[in-house]
Amino acid sequence: MKIIFLKRGKEESLKRYHPWIFSGAIHHMSQNPEEGEKVMVFTSENEYIATGHFQTGSIMVRVLSFENETIDQSFYERKLAIAKDVRQCIGVMNSDNNTFRLVHGEGDNLPGLVIDIYGNTAVMQAHSVGMHFDREVIAKALKTVMGDELKNIFYKSETTLPFKAELGQENGFLLGGDTNDVAIENGLKFHVDWLKGQKTGFFVDQRDNRRLLEKYSKGKKVLNMFCYTGGFSFYAMRGGAELVHSVDSSQKAIDLTNANVELNFPNSNRHQAFAEDAFKFLDKMETPYDLIILDPPAFAKHKDALSNALKGYTRLNKKAFEKIQPGGILFTFSCSQAVNKDQFRTAIFTAAASAKRNVRILHQLHQPADHPVNIYHPEGEYLKGLVLYVE
Repeated sequence: MKIIFLKRGKEESLKRYHPWIFSGAIHHMSQNPEEGEKVMVFTSENEYIATGHFQTGSIMVRVLSFENETIDQSFYERKLAIAKDVRQCIGVMNSDNNTFRLVHGEGDNLPGLVIDIYGNTAVMQAHSVGMHFDREVIAKALKTVMGDELKNIFYKSETTLPFKAELGQENGFLLGGDTNDVAIENGLKFHVDWLKGQKTGFFVDQRDNRRLLEKYSKGKKVLNMFCYTGGFSFYAMRGGAELVHSVDSSQKAIDLTNANVELNFPNSNRHQAFAEDAFKFLDKMETPYDLIILDPPAFAKHKDALSNALKGYTRLNKKAFEKIQPGGILFTFSCSQAVNKDQFRTAIFTAAASAKRNVRILHQLHQPADHPVNIYHPEGEYLKGLVLYVE
């Protein structure tokens, strides 16, 4: 295994168990490792400190272990078993809910790896070349840990791997091949498009927030913006909403939303979906909504886009504040990792002031427990949300 030597003093973050090594911390390498190769990391005093996957770019090593151990199938089995224990501990694995995140990258000490479970299917996603190279051994470890309850493993990394790596990656099954796509979340059924949908096919990270929305929905006229597969919409319907409108710019998303609503509330006349740009819809909307959900895609995927992202959040929320009925409830979110909680809250404050509405914060929301934040890696906290009462 090739060795990377750090500059003097650059081991301090690793002593605090931060799982990233940046290019500026590296003094020299014993040989030039290939992207995705496993490397050992030594301090300037020639002491071992970590093992990880090498990659080109700003983050040069994603640490897999701070112990000098072999990264093999048994290593992944131990990590996956711990991840499963965590999900059993927090109660997301039950007959009423077979949808959850099993592995959340750095949050589960497996940087660059995401695994979501939908019933008897696992959707695995690599965000680093190293995890891509290890996909087969991870799949074997996953099957061992999950046992007979796991029938299919679908690998979905075409859009998440570094494009410069030129891997020619295609999505496909590593185990099984069953395309039955119906899963259950908190007793509600939904179709999962793991073949061509966004992320792993469903936004598992909003499960707890959807359940909270359900409690506010009775008798309300609800607008679900950026609805994707309609998760918030069918929770609102179960909560007794009088009317639910779902909006997304993608016709495919609208088709899936309609299918999910029909799956749970067949022949209901309380729901209608629109394939339209969010800002255009808000500009011309006439229905007096008293509950609005704003859950847009990430406006800022990196810090260079932060300024424009904050302007986007302000503009979007200002329109919602202007349109929502007095006494209305606004659920508003940011999933941009580059936007922190204070910046997001300031953008919402600016929007409320510009719209001249009195606003109270009822809840401050975040990602659920199956998307854990490693205490040594605060960058893993990405989902931010506010539930607001608008006078």
